[in-house]
Amino acid sequence: MDSPKPQRPSFATTSRAHLRPLGVIVDDSFLTEAKNTQKRKLSQKRKTLLSCPFSIGGHLSPRPTYISDQTILHNRKPCSDDYRKRVGSWQQQPLGTTKPRYLEQLENYLRKELLLLDLGTDSAQELRLQPYREIFEFFIEDFKTYKPLLSSIKNAYEVMLAHQREKIRALEPLKAKLVTVNEDCNERILAMRAKERYEISMLKKEKMNLLKLIDKKNEEKISLQSEVTKLRKNLAEEYLRYLSERDARKILIADLNELRYQREDMSLAQSPGVWGEDPVKLTMALKMARQDLTRTQMELNTMKANFGDVVPRRDFEMQEKTLKDLQEQLDSLRDDYEEVRKEHEMLLQLHMSTLKERDQFYSELQEIQRTSTPRPDWSKCKDVVAGGRDRWQMLAEGKNSDQLVDVLLEEIGEGLLREKDFFPGLGYGESIPPFLRFDGVVENKKPTKKDVVNLLKDAWKERITEEQKEKFPDFFFNFLERRFGPGDAMAWAYTIFEYTKLFHSSEVMSQFYAVLMGKRKESVYIKQKETIAQLLKEMTNADSQNEGLLTMEQLSTALKSTFPFKKDERIQELMEAGGWHPSSSNADLLNYCVLFMEDEEGQSVPFVQKLWEQYMDEKDEYLQELKQELDLELHDEVTLPKVREALMNIDPSLDKQTLNSYLSQAFQLPMTELPEEGEEKEEGIVIRLQTALEQLQMSDVRRMGPREQEPAS
Repeated sequence: MDSPKPQRPSFATTSRAHLRPLGVIVDDSFLTEAKNTQKRKLSQKRKTLLSCPFSIGGHLSPRPTYISDQTILHNRKPCSDDYRKRVGSWQQQPLGTTKPRYLEQLENYLRKELLLLDLGTDSAQELRLQPYREIFEFFIEDFKTYKPLLSSIKNAYEVMLAHQREKIRALEPLKAKLVTVNEDCNERILAMRAKERYEISMLKKEKMNLLKLIDKKNEEKISLQSEVTKLRKNLAEEYLRYLSERDARKILIADLNELRYQREDMSLAQSPGVWGEDPVKLTMALKMARQDLTRTQMELNTMKANFGDVVPRRDFEMQEKTLKDLQEQLDSLRDDYEEVRKEHEMLLQLHMSTLKERDQFYSELQEIQRTSTPRPDWSKCKDVVAGGRDRWQMLAEGKNSDQLVDVLLEEIGEGLLREKDFFPGLGYGESIPPFLRFDGVVENKKPTKKDVVNLLKDAWKERITEEQKEKFPDFFFNFLERRFGPGDAMAWAYTIFEYTKLFHSSEVMSQFYAVLMGKRKESVYIKQKETIAQLLKEMTNADSQNEGLLTMEQLSTALKSTFPFKKDERIQELMEAGGWHPSSSNADLLNYCVLFMEDEEGQSVPFVQKLWEQYMDEKDEYLQELKQELDLELHDEVTLPKVREALMNIDPSLDKQTLNSYLSQAFQLPMTELPEEGEEKEEGIVIRLQTALEQLQMSDVRRMGPREQEPAS
């Protein structure tokens, strides 16, 4: 503090009565020191010291109860000279009405110190403790008898404060994790909202189409009903007309018969030849004719009575056919209506469930927005990353927040690595990789990222050309000894290890680190390189003009020839990664050599990256099919025959050598120790399913044929 600290009051001039409110223990050594200092006033103060009230056991009595507990001490050290001048006046004042002068000076000192502090900064609480520390140190130095106890108390509090500071400092990395979780949640929410909007729009369109269809069907139904009503009315009118015509025809026939009979009678009466006939015979003939007429009339009346309401068969068949057609149309409309009604009910249920899910997602979104932190402003990183805005835009292009965090960590880690001059040795423990076993410190060679990538490529070239008799970590260290000599091999081993562990975004470094640490078999990397070389060869063979150009159709043919078991969707993904678009023509030419190029840091183009991503996805799908075929939990144990049978079921095209290779990798056994098929014992070799899948995940595992064999033609 800038203000001068007053001197502490000396206990040689401080009476015991003035120390009483501080609650400090006074012993015989303290009284002896006071007596030796106050030789001239010994006789006068003896009565005063004896008259001061002390608590039992030699302690000073506690502070008077009338003094407020809210009194704040302020860190101003009292002046001992002024204190001596006021000793007499303090002794004259009664203890029940005033504070000790020493206490008042301490309070004034503390109050002034606190007023001088700037409480608006982040470290205000730390600075606020400093005046209290100084007051406590005054007590420790003035009360020497209790100095060890008070010092131990002060040290205990200081240790606890330091512990709390370290704990707070350790909790600070959680902020980064909260930011990552927030970003993941936001991405999921955005994806769900986009999917929900798309589904709602599709459902609305489908609903409108169905409503239009229902309206159309209802109109057709009403039209058909009106047509049926009209036909029935016409039928009734035709029926009445036919009845009237029938009755009129009957009357006309009767009249015609009567006229004919009269005409015959008249002709017979006028005919001269008739008189020559026998009258009796004619009378008999007339009588018989009239009997026949009566009988015929009776039969005609009987037929009229029986068949008066009968319509003609031709009209009946026509009406029956029309009715049948109308009935079929009505049944079809009823079926269509019932189907549309059911679909409408299903759509209503789906709509209600969609509304519930939307409300639930909205509630989750509100909760996440309430509890999550704001998204980071990645543009601020341009001032931190070396190279400024242009380099940061190049690094951040096409990356999500998680990948941007990795890029930022790599940039920060690279800076820290360049600042290090030495690496501490990890020792000779069994858990330490052989190429890192060293005590002491090793030099940081500080290579560039390009130098490390070139060195790793040279190591892979030498590894592929040799017979691979030694383990990969031993080969790596021997390669460094041959390259840099035994003296610098360990330094380069530590340097390469730190660089490959840091740069996860670099394909060459990340794959080399995974193989070096035993997280992936080196056959995976070698097989991937062979696959890329085979694909390049197929494209070169398709390029008959040797111009380095292929049409999109030739590119598709080369991909299907190299990857015969890939789905069409993944073939299309590879073509899009190579530069093909759905709007492009198959006659468009593509420079296929560009698909396999790398930058100076070993980073591949998107086409090769997509090949690697699809390989990992296909491996995961293959192992998931194997797990489903075994129908076991991850913690269950599985035998070698069951795994052999499951592999043959999901991949019948597996040859014996490849199958034994998969089993050898899963059960960690040499291929020579694998039992032959049919000689295995059910309770023989046993391993946990999770362990077997992890071993296969590290190895080069891929499908050799379709799931089911196609029937031979």
